[in-house]
Amino acid sequence: MTPPPSSRILIALGGNAILRKGEKGTAAEQLDNVRIACRHVARIVRRGHSVVLTHGNGPQVGDILLKDELARRTLPPMPLDVCGAESQGMLGYMIQQSLRNELAAAGLRMDVATILTETVVDSADPAFRKPTKPIGPFYTRAEAARLKAKGWTLVNDSGRGYRRVVPSPHPLSMVQGNVIRELLDAGAVVIAAGGGGVPVTAGGESRGVEAVIDKDLGAAVLASLVGARILLILTDVDEVYIDYKKETQRPLERMVLKDCERLLRAGQFAAGSMGPKVESAIAFLRSGGRRAIITSLEKAEDALDGKAGTTIRP
Repeated sequence: MTPPPSSRILIALGGNAILRKGEKGTAAEQLDNVRIACRHVARIVRRGHSVVLTHGNGPQVGDILLKDELARRTLPPMPLDVCGAESQGMLGYMIQQSLRNELAAAGLRMDVATILTETVVDSADPAFRKPTKPIGPFYTRAEAARLKAKGWTLVNDSGRGYRRVVPSPHPLSMVQGNVIRELLDAGAVVIAAGGGGVPVTAGGESRGVEAVIDKDLGAAVLASLVGARILLILTDVDEVYIDYKKETQRPLERMVLKDCERLLRAGQFAAGSMGPKVESAIAFLRSGGRRAIITSLEKAEDALDGKAGTTIRP
């Protein structure tokens, strides 16, 4: 039986669900982590929810770019949009296989499909004039000079070396949105928009662009496109805090939209960590979502029951 749309959930897996701090990033390590994550997802599906799953891809794209750089004298390097698509395929394969196995172990025979997703951006987005998103490996000053000559933008990253920075435009829509929704309506579990999706230009002939999409903002767009009622953002903390890592730190178990927006404007949520997740929750609720939850992978099921995590409502 296909679950009703009222039970549709978008689950956004954080990077720690695929690669944990201190790990080398071998296929075996990532697959082990994915299997654990999929065990939690399978439990949510078993409750009768229609689930669409998205995930981060930062470390994986970084590795692909590093391989390209090391092999540049032998093989032609691929553009950033192609590298993003490559990471979607790799991680989608790991997730769909692991999730299919976990569902079968729970007695559920369901189709699981990965959709290589293109995310539409505006070519006039101000982000293209000011690249800020660091990607890939660190370079020496000499290497940075060589790469700048080929058109890259590089910055000195806190004295640790030079890194490439690329635009991070705002996601507008997703090319495969209708296909993803049709698969969900047919009862499949869908993995889509990995890493926020591959950015492509809108209007006329579609083309990939050298940019990255914030995965959390991409998750909010996808959740709205497929009619999800709940956006479940899984990260490395159990709940959202104000005054994070200060003596006055305290958790926020429940918020309404206006309070969430006020705290974001006050600078309570860091731009490089919790900020995009809170922005994603706000965007989702403003587009008609009913509940956004931010918590850890381990607390996912409890958070859906209101027993853990931070829940934000309109």
